[in-house]
Amino acid sequence: GGRAVLGIGGAWFETEHRAYGFEFGASPGERLRWLDEAARIMRGMLDGTEPSGKRYYTTRGVRNDPPPVQSRMRLLIGGGGERRTLRSVARYADACNLGGGFENVRRKAEVLLRHCEEVGRDPAEIERTVTMGVCIIRDDPAEADRVNTALFAHNGRARRWPNQLIGTPEQVAEKMRPFLGIGFRHFIIGFPSPYDAESMERMITEVKPMLEVE
Repeated sequence: GGRAVLGIGGAWFETEHRAYGFEFGASPGERLRWLDEAARIMRGMLDGTEPSGKRYYTTRGVRNDPPPVQSRMRLLIGGGGERRTLRSVARYADACNLGGGFENVRRKAEVLLRHCEEVGRDPAEIERTVTMGVCIIRDDPAEADRVNTALFAHNGRARRWPNQLIGTPEQVAEKMRPFLGIGFRHFIIGFPSPYDAESMERMITEVKPMLEVE
């Protein structure tokens, strides 16, 4: 129904690239140069302008038929590289995705505004989304932490991330609230297996109303 978003980033998981036979590139800088041209080509394909590659891709007047349902399908670029990635966002994207805690996100958002000014882009055209990580909501913070520990143990004993949405509804809302003040309204929240239906429901029925009154 027109809700699809095309998301792209600079790539990071070398093991997966090798497994599928995808070229990974010699450095993050090389991958970000690929990303910039890829984003330009994708934007043109979505808009029907039949773009061609210039330096890294060999496309020639490439078409995307049938076209998207929406008049402008949204292109989201994930990543916070201040010199290249966020400049690509300013040039081509309809949305960006940032993460790494509030102070990091605030700094990246300021960098994006500078890039928009330099390339002549209205920053209001770019939706800013933020990745918040895992969410576990319980009435007892200790119980929320216990559930979170068990969750990460279930998923290969992965290293627990900092700044997660773990705690009571009020504690979770307090962690999310600062992002509202810097223009973020779209929160991307993870619910890894085994899927915690209680936290999903309480995020919508209890936490979201607390943030809507801001």
